[in-house]
Amino acid sequence: MHEGMSRRSFFKTLAMSSVAGAAAAQGFVESRVATCGMSTEWAYVSGKQYPDPFNQVEVDAIVTTPAGAEERVPAFWSGGSIWRIRYAPQAAGRYKVRSVCSDASNDELNHQSMTLDVHPYDGDNPHYKHGVVRVAPDKRHFQHADGTPFFWLGDTWWMGLCKRMTWPDGFETLTADRVQKGFSTVQIVAGLYPDMPPFDERGANEAGFPWERDFSRINPAYFDMADVRIQHLADNGMAACVVGFWGYFIPFMGQAKAKQHWRYLIARWGAYPVVWCLAGEGTMPFYLSKTPQQDALMQKHGLTELARYVRATDPHHHLITIHPPRTARLCVDDDSVLDFDMLQTGHNDRASVPNTIQTINASLAAEPKMPVLVGEVCYEGIMEASRQEVERFMFWSSLLSGTAGHTYGANGIWQVNTRKKPYGLSPHGHSWGGPPWEVSAQLPGSGQLGLAKKLLTRYSWWKLQSEPDLIDPRWSKENYWMPFAGQIPGEAIFAFTPASYQGATFRNLPQASYRAFFFNPASGIETEIGRITPDATGSWEIAKVPIFQDWVVVLENLA
Repeated sequence: MHEGMSRRSFFKTLAMSSVAGAAAAQGFVESRVATCGMSTEWAYVSGKQYPDPFNQVEVDAIVTTPAGAEERVPAFWSGGSIWRIRYAPQAAGRYKVRSVCSDASNDELNHQSMTLDVHPYDGDNPHYKHGVVRVAPDKRHFQHADGTPFFWLGDTWWMGLCKRMTWPDGFETLTADRVQKGFSTVQIVAGLYPDMPPFDERGANEAGFPWERDFSRINPAYFDMADVRIQHLADNGMAACVVGFWGYFIPFMGQAKAKQHWRYLIARWGAYPVVWCLAGEGTMPFYLSKTPQQDALMQKHGLTELARYVRATDPHHHLITIHPPRTARLCVDDDSVLDFDMLQTGHNDRASVPNTIQTINASLAAEPKMPVLVGEVCYEGIMEASRQEVERFMFWSSLLSGTAGHTYGANGIWQVNTRKKPYGLSPHGHSWGGPPWEVSAQLPGSGQLGLAKKLLTRYSWWKLQSEPDLIDPRWSKENYWMPFAGQIPGEAIFAFTPASYQGATFRNLPQASYRAFFFNPASGIETEIGRITPDATGSWEIAKVPIFQDWVVVLENLA
């Protein structure tokens, strides 16, 4: 499955790579061919037996790039006496590789050499073509390694690696739907889930749990089944935002095991187009904790240490954030360890709007400067509310306030409700409900956010600036359900006018001629207004809307 491999041949190829690793362990210098940006894999096999190989042995590959730089790539224990390396070369040319092992006496895992001849990628997958996602120079947006802008439109599949999201049928179906709608990112937890205690049967996949029940060692078979899902996202141009665990697992498993877990994730998935989210609800204690304040402080200190550990361990330097109770900045002792701020701002339908806008603006004004985006707000349909008009409002108000993108969620998908068996009760004794995930996937909000992204990406969307004073009246602390505005200087101006208020006037417009049109955010249909010119004061009153509903008014600069 790596580098275009079919899923049917995936596990067969893993076995074949074990043979190649055995040859390397016997002292042969292996030569391999790889493709720039794509994961390539090889194995090292030890003849020396260990009672507890996962805890007793660490293996790394020291990779020398064509430019002469050295990268230390962690291997993951694959079961038995096999350790595997996954690596995504970022430039064409010849690489040199040698193995190192924490057991200096094991010659089969130390000093084994190979060369890697990397050819350019000639396909259309944006992640393989343009490289890993980075923070743009403006510290407000994301871009690929080669400078190509990356539009974060995320979906939320917290429990998407459990067997309730069936492989391949269910997972492939949901992926295809989200790709068609324009989503670029999926938030997904690496097996240590929210809304359940450790080792709840609802969290198992086809091979069980990610760890043995006493957290003594990892379960490689669990990750074999998770691999095919993460690989499928990558092959379909989707970046997995990998959430290591829910924050309350730090007190459950301890900091040492949390580091082992993250080293394993880096080794398994660091060669894919991923973003690292250290934990979900980072500092939220377990629902039934008897020492919540102590746990929250332990989680905050632990996440700060983990951020530094992940940055030092990941050779590809993927972006790091935390899914928070409020903001990622508040989940660490030093927010400079983060690459961007992720926000969670409520599930109370329209009542969550003020907190969302306030939190966005506070984070954008904070130092150090970094991209900001909402990672969780008002799952569509949650608590029999938060319908598509709320999803549209959250998207447009966030983007026009200066966020780097937006993350959607639908109640029923995040917990993977199935037709035969709803998710059921959370530890606190209540159920979030929601329809089966297949039904939730077709709620209208997801498609309408895709239409919004499609409109913005017709322009240099990454240059979009929040310009609230371009529209009158505008949102305020007294009334957040008023128009929002922004502009791409010299290119286009946008105003989102909620159905609750119509009849706004543009103010302070640059003197130019514009093509004006209404964009229906529910259908994507455009209604032409025509060529307009602001008056001497830079004002232009918006024409009467076709019907009373939400609209996006677009002014394209004709100069």
